Order: sequence, then C-alpha cells, then structure tokens
Amino acid sequence: MAAFNHSFLNIPNTLTSLRIASIPLILFLLDTGNPRSSFWATLAFSAAFLTDWLDGFIARKKNLVTRVGKLLDPLADKLLIGGSLIMLIDLDRVQAWMGFLIIAREIAITWLRAVLAGKGQIMAASAWGKGKTFFQALALIPLMLHYSYFNIDFHFWGLVLLWIALVLTIWSGLIYFYQYYSMIIDKGAKG
Repeated sequence: MAAFNHSFLNIPNTLTSLRIASIPLILFLLDTGNPRSSFWATLAFSAAFLTDWLDGFIARKKNLVTRVGKLLDPLADKLLIGGSLIMLIDLDRVQAWMGFLIIAREIAITWLRAVLAGKGQIMAASAWGKGKTFFQALALIPLMLHYSYFNIDFHFWGLVLLWIALVLTIWSGLIYFYQYYSMIIDKGAKG
C-alpha cells in the first residue's frame, strides 16, 4: 500500500485526477448552451486542459513520472476531450461524424497500446499524437464559447481548428497503426 500511495499521491497525479473530476462540471455547464454557461464551461475546460501541460512539466522537472501517471494522464485527456465533444454534438456545435472519427481513433489507439502492453511492449506518444491532442483542445475552446464576441465568430474559428485537429487525428492514428504493424513484424522476425 505504501508503494501505491507514493506513486499515486504526488502533485502531477493529483492534477490529472482534478482534470478528470472537472469533467462533470464542464458537461453540466455546457448542457444549458446559453452564453453565460458556455463561457464558464470554456473557462473550466481551459483550466483543466492547462493541468495537462502542468502535470507533465512537474512530473519531468521533479522526476515524479510514475506508471500510474503514464496510464492516468492520457485517459484524462481522452475523457475530457471525448466527453466535451459528445456534449458539443448534442448542442449541434460539432457534426456527429467528426466527433465519431475522433473518438473512434482514440479507442483504436488505446486498443493497440493495450495489445502491445500485453506483449510487454510500449508504444510511446508521438509528436503527432501530442499535436493532435493540442489542436483538439484548442478547437474545443472556441466551439464551447460558440457565440460571437468582439465581432469574432468563435464557432467558425473553432470549426477551422477542428478540421486541423481531425486531419492530425487521422494522420497520427495511421502512424500509430504503422508503428504497431512494425512492432509486430519486428517481434515476429526476432521470435
């Protein structure tokens, strides 16, 4: 039990847990879809997403990278982005097919990683995958805000960013499938 407490109860893992805990609040705020609650949902989402950068920075700087953190951090990102996307689909701010492709890619890559982990292999996050996550979050911020402020159509710019995120999502997914195939072929050649 002491090893679990040491590996779980640190600042980066606490920040990641807070990111997960913020999801119901964000979804609750988005649910009404009015300008005020959309603003507060956007603020809460932005703060939650900043913890993704902050927990990684602290973990690397203070040498607090743990197995729990390696599993929990990407899960938190997927739950935060996936849950927000689903709510934005329901509010008619994102087309369902776009949300489906993004969420399906996340499930497929999580499955690939689980298969490899079962074989003792690790598929590390790539720069493409990290860029995909960044653009997904960047797109969701104006899509949550949705309304026009200061003559800026936030919904339009959110859709532009979502298209970029979608391209990166598909491209990084193809790269992961190629890596998976290479790892399986490599393992087969050595075995």
